Amino acid sequence: MTTPTTAEASGSLFEPEALLGGDERRSDVLVVRMLRRIMQMDRNLPWVRRWSVPLLCLLIGIPALENTDEGRGPGVPLLLVMMAAFCVPLLWRRQRPILVFGLTSAVSAVALALDANTGSEAARVVALLNVGRSGRPVQLAVCLAIAVAQTVLSTLVRGDGQDIGLQSWVIALIQAALVAAVAAAGLVARVLNAYVRALHERAVRLEVERDQRARLAVAAERARVAREMHDILGHTLAVIVGLASGAAGLTEAKPQRGAETLRIIADSGRGALAELRRLLAVIGDDDRIAAEGTPLAPQPGFSDLGPLLERVRAAGPAVTLHTEGDRTDLPPGLQLAVYRVVQEALTNTLKHAASDTAVQVTITADDTAVHLAVEDTGPALTPRANDDGRGLVGMRERAALYGGSVSAGPNDRGGWTVRARFVIATNSAPTEKSSA
Repeated sequence: MTTPTTAEASGSLFEPEALLGGDERRSDVLVVRMLRRIMQMDRNLPWVRRWSVPLLCLLIGIPALENTDEGRGPGVPLLLVMMAAFCVPLLWRRQRPILVFGLTSAVSAVALALDANTGSEAARVVALLNVGRSGRPVQLAVCLAIAVAQTVLSTLVRGDGQDIGLQSWVIALIQAALVAAVAAAGLVARVLNAYVRALHERAVRLEVERDQRARLAVAAERARVAREMHDILGHTLAVIVGLASGAAGLTEAKPQRGAETLRIIADSGRGALAELRRLLAVIGDDDRIAAEGTPLAPQPGFSDLGPLLERVRAAGPAVTLHTEGDRTDLPPGLQLAVYRVVQEALTNTLKHAASDTAVQVTITADDTAVHLAVEDTGPALTPRANDDGRGLVGMRERAALYGGSVSAGPNDRGGWTVRARFVIATNSAPTEKSSA
């Protein structure tokens, strides 16, 4: 499963309909879509904005060339040079915002000293805007102070020859406030961009976490299926080995009994194969089974304990079942857990105890819990471990699903005892919601 890219995340979690409520805010959705198209075009054609802003500042300065016909200010060549000095640095305004602002401020100071009204001093405001968008707060404060000072000084000096009065100061303060607003707009744009980037990264992270949770769920399901396969194969193979050992001696002395034993072996193998096919179909790993339309058998429960014990008896051990309490209404999952624990305990008996051992299976059910005990008399043919082995781990995990526990160890009869406890849930979730 691949990790989603930024574009994929934005396409799924940042759709305008999802963010703004779809049809309820159709006009807002249209505005957001338009802005997204503009931003997408800016990303695809970055040269458009890079060149359009300097050209716009240059066009704003063209009317100032008419003043040269009246003999005001420097000549046209010098004015064109200064206009170019204002506009050309803007091509690098995003890469070098502080340097560009310094160049435009220096050109503005020269223009003020030469009394040259180029009309392109908007470039200095654009440079200040980019300082607000990408510069540090200290840099922005210094650049803003320089811009305000130049704006006030330029307004007072170029007062058309009038004396500096209250009106000039009001105009200067208004223009200084506008310059400060431009710097604030750059800072706000910077904060908004950072916020949007954070949201975008969070969206990508959420999608990655969602995919990771899906993979973990798949892994947990596969682990469950692996435990099921272990129970099925371990038990069935143990029964088959025991039956095959007995059938080898019965084929000559008691041919009919040997034939029955072989039929039991075949039935056990077919049953194990059917359960394996069903488990593979559950996790979707056997498409051929689904295509063939093989019916899925229900999960085993208490009613299946009888055939399970019959197969074990056919392998040699004498198995008896004792039950207390009528809990036929137990959840199927709990019945499956009890069945698998009994199956695993009997499998261990077939593996490690003599074939003539006696096994007592006791199931006691009350209103709060189900108690299980599987005890054999031995003798032990192979050593058993208390804590090792996948079978014991699987039994403990099944009991833990129902708030219970499993213990296993030698008993005073020379055999082995497995005890398990499963808690019966007493609270049930409501099946219907109350009407409002």
